[in-house]
Amino acid sequence: MIEDPVFYYVAVPAVILAGLSKGGFGGGLALLSVPFMSLVISPVQAAAIMLPILIVMDMIALIAWRGVYDRRSLAILLPAAIAGISLGWATAAYVTATHVRLIVGTVALAFWMDYMFGRRDALRPRDHSPRKGWFWGAVSGFTSFVTHAGGPPFQMYMLPLRLEPKVLAGTGIAYFATVNAIKVVPYLFLGQFSPVNLMTSAILLPLAPLATLAGVRLVRVVPQALFYRLTYSVVLIIAVKLIWDGLAGLSA
Repeated sequence: MIEDPVFYYVAVPAVILAGLSKGGFGGGLALLSVPFMSLVISPVQAAAIMLPILIVMDMIALIAWRGVYDRRSLAILLPAAIAGISLGWATAAYVTATHVRLIVGTVALAFWMDYMFGRRDALRPRDHSPRKGWFWGAVSGFTSFVTHAGGPPFQMYMLPLRLEPKVLAGTGIAYFATVNAIKVVPYLFLGQFSPVNLMTSAILLPLAPLATLAGVRLVRVVPQALFYRLTYSVVLIIAVKLIWDGLAGLSA
């Protein structure tokens, strides 16, 4: 396992944020986990450490939100996400996490700006669009495979639907539980589950249920208007963080 105490100073908050997100609160908060850990270890190792933890969180969240999801959204997004994961696996030797962060951060920032400057339209629920769903689902699967950054593309499709917060949370949980389970096989073939990484995951694992259940509780008590304001605020934070990290990676 990793023994450097500095790692755990950033890893513990990262796991807590991921748990809140997996519980359904804060949208893409889980996306911050790998960038946080990447401050002290490589993004590839951070992603490998987080995947078993995310899967445990998924299991807990699925129990808490069982039966609560939008079937149509999953039917549109999941097949495309599988294609995106396959593309990520096929190009794993060529695509860097730096480029993915920069792309996802830029798209997320544009999405937030559209929400802010087109507020009247953003508050009006939009209908399902298979064409948009296939695109964002594929992007989400690809970025999720590379660096667990599937949240913003998923939200690009889901947030404009203006679903009730519980349904949005439950749909996200069902979606990413499926995506993360599928990612296990290619991660195994790529040798990312080393003894060091798995032991480190085990050390951090006790935080998973506590943080996830806290996220479940917050979704159920926070009013819908506030929930969406907080979620879009998280999108902005994540966008700025990813763009910053991407530019730093390009200049390194």
